[in-house]
Amino acid sequence: MRFVQGATTRKTCSPFPIWNPPLKIKRLFTLSLLVFASSIALLAVAEPDAKAQQASDADAEEQARMIRRFNRDWLEAHAKELSLQAHEPKTLAEDDPLATLSYDQYRAIQFQRGAGIWARQDRGFLVGLLHPGFLFKTPVAINLVVRGVSRRVLYEPKVFNYGNDSEVVKGLKSRGYSGFRVNTEINKDGTWDEFLVFQGGSYFRALGKNNWYGLSARGLAINTAQPKGEEFPAFTEFWIERPRKNAASIVVHALLESKSLTGAYTFTAVPGENTKIKVKATLYPRTKIAKFGVAPLTSMFLFDATDRTRFDDFRPAVHDSNGLMILNSNGERIWRPLANPKRLQASSFRSGGIKGFGLMQRSRDFEDFEDGEAKYEQRPSLWIEPDTEWVNGHVELIEIPTDKETNDNIVAFWNPDTPLQPNTPLTLSYSLTWGASPIQQQPGKILATRSGLAVNLDSVRDFIVDFDAEGLPNDVKVNVESSNGNIIDARGYMLEANGRYRTTFKFEPAQDDLTEFRLWLSSKDKPWGETWLYRWTR
Repeated sequence: MRFVQGATTRKTCSPFPIWNPPLKIKRLFTLSLLVFASSIALLAVAEPDAKAQQASDADAEEQARMIRRFNRDWLEAHAKELSLQAHEPKTLAEDDPLATLSYDQYRAIQFQRGAGIWARQDRGFLVGLLHPGFLFKTPVAINLVVRGVSRRVLYEPKVFNYGNDSEVVKGLKSRGYSGFRVNTEINKDGTWDEFLVFQGGSYFRALGKNNWYGLSARGLAINTAQPKGEEFPAFTEFWIERPRKNAASIVVHALLESKSLTGAYTFTAVPGENTKIKVKATLYPRTKIAKFGVAPLTSMFLFDATDRTRFDDFRPAVHDSNGLMILNSNGERIWRPLANPKRLQASSFRSGGIKGFGLMQRSRDFEDFEDGEAKYEQRPSLWIEPDTEWVNGHVELIEIPTDKETNDNIVAFWNPDTPLQPNTPLTLSYSLTWGASPIQQQPGKILATRSGLAVNLDSVRDFIVDFDAEGLPNDVKVNVESSNGNIIDARGYMLEANGRYRTTFKFEPAQDDLTEFRLWLSSKDKPWGETWLYRWTR
């Protein structure tokens, strides 16, 4: 099980069972509409006492939520209205049977095969529902939108199998599910594989073709790695538009809620070799929020060739992502290898503006990991690209110490300089691209970073950075800078064994516990390829 502040799930990729609403649920939809109409009629002919009036109003409001006209304008108005009210957490009670499920009990709960939404409608997508409980203690309302009308998918335990533990079934009640999965024929015609899941807080994950689940995205990050503690907004309600026949995309709307704000989100997902998700988000702050992260990404990095001293492991590396990439507005491409530090560390990358950033997995060969089960070489990279250039802010990278590969310990996001202000909405548009190669290959890509003690030189370290040599200029020059200490013997040469261009330098540390490095190649006094940034700590 993978844990990220109690919000992520085990990273497995397998086809998810399909769901078609049983007749009982269809009848419940019809009954809901009739009850709503009856409630209105009774109010017109009777003058109930105060308590009865209050109960009738509550019933009518609940029924109106189950079946209503729906569009993006309504969602924005709804989110704005909620932002003017006090936040009411929707988590399960501590003694709720669902909240006390063990990992094994929760894992045993399986959505029934043959029960997927749109299973027999040739929509191009199937939706499966996820059970609440265990770590997933916020009941989520799920609605289906057809021709501008949304209808609630009522919670129904009978669409799940609960395994052999009969105690799990007793007293099961919920106001909703914990999320949903979406399947499509992404890898092979006739095989319906899962490629998208929303579950836990505002977390969601997606896959490109032939990927296995790895890193996650979130709707929003608030006060990440701040002394007063992080606030975790949650998607509390979804509206899934029914795709057209044989559709190539699916649209999901979501309501984001937390103590500090509400938000209206729209996701348009197009699965493929690289799966692209367009995001439109409008935020409605209740209070001033100075520290918030746009398009936050969460991943895992345990170790690689830069530092193996803390891990006695048969594998050469263990990570879902091995670097942060940033494309600045001036065209500079930054590559920052990830680390598993001994102490929590935060790094900020500021420039005049960025065109994109992402957490990337560049190790793509089985020999990079030697793990036949985890398949880390098939984990997707994730690239964020704003619709318009983001300026007046910075990309922030948080690296958290961990000794387990089941813990996500890497967070990256865009942090605007301007705080969110109460009663001042903010609309953001950007895209997320998931896949083995989510952005176009450019010359001078950095392929590997290695580090270790220099031979016969006490306290001196060797650093090695390998570049893709395609298009390498004949007059290339190696440039290295450090924030302290001494750089010795910086040079570069071709590797005949694999055709890479290898750069090396020796570093003699000063007394400082932390050193920042910058390495780049140049030709005719102009930068060539990616810029390598690295933080070394004692």
